[in-house]
Amino acid sequence: TNPPTLLNRRFDLGKRGDGLGAAGPVFVCNSPREARYSPRMAAHDITRFLAFADTLADAARTAILPYFRAEHGVSHKGGDRFDPVTDADRASEEAMRALIEREFPDHGIYGEEFGESQGASGYQWVLDPIDGTRAFIAGLPTWGVLIALNYEGKPIVGVMDQPYLDERYRGWNDGANATARGATRTLKARACDAIGDAIISTTDPYLFRGDDEIAAFTRARKSAKLARYGYDCYAYSMIAAGHIDAVIENNLKPFDICALIPIVTGAGGGVCSWTGGDAALGGSVLAYGDA
Repeated sequence: TNPPTLLNRRFDLGKRGDGLGAAGPVFVCNSPREARYSPRMAAHDITRFLAFADTLADAARTAILPYFRAEHGVSHKGGDRFDPVTDADRASEEAMRALIEREFPDHGIYGEEFGESQGASGYQWVLDPIDGTRAFIAGLPTWGVLIALNYEGKPIVGVMDQPYLDERYRGWNDGANATARGATRTLKARACDAIGDAIISTTDPYLFRGDDEIAAFTRARKSAKLARYGYDCYAYSMIAAGHIDAVIENNLKPFDICALIPIVTGAGGGVCSWTGGDAALGGSVLAYGDA
């Protein structure tokens, strides 16, 4: 299908130019398959890595839940905009790091709160101990624990865990599932033929920077059937679950997105940068459900 239709193919919302150039920003995942990762899976023990990611998520739950909707320390990391970190963030990442260092001492770790440690194996665990800290301190259950395992920079396993709701979303190269309140089901993103039929989301529309980014999201918002805000990682999981059609974000770090890539792509969707590049690097990201 040629642009403009939904998401590739899809959010061609301005003139075709060169991404964020003078013609205005354009979302250009030219082929859904270009946005899906296919690291050689035969070399990876995906079953073992998924089970260990579950172990990490369980440890993070234990560390976090005593702080949620309870008194705890909150501090500002610095900068012009309030960037909070809590006692729960630190406790969660410390618990996960300790387990990784014991089980896989040759694996690297890259976490939001305690930085990066190099490994010798090509594997790196990418951790966001609480994605959506602002929601967390507001008592809103739309935050999540993000756990990715990258191999040579490409995510091969991803987990998004929402402890308070007892929901866990998992993805790998060719599949994804969710376990909620004891029941597990396969995840499948839904089809959406046109942006006018789409439900889209972004964490905060006021985070887009500069006229080009603001104009790009404004075109998407005006064209879509419905736009919802404030859901952080949870919105990506709703793409995989077949409830949301696209998430449009900017200024992401790898720990904000790596875990979500296998979940969305494993459910049949796609994730790419706004110009069709590697979303695992962070930056401006488009996730969509109809691949």
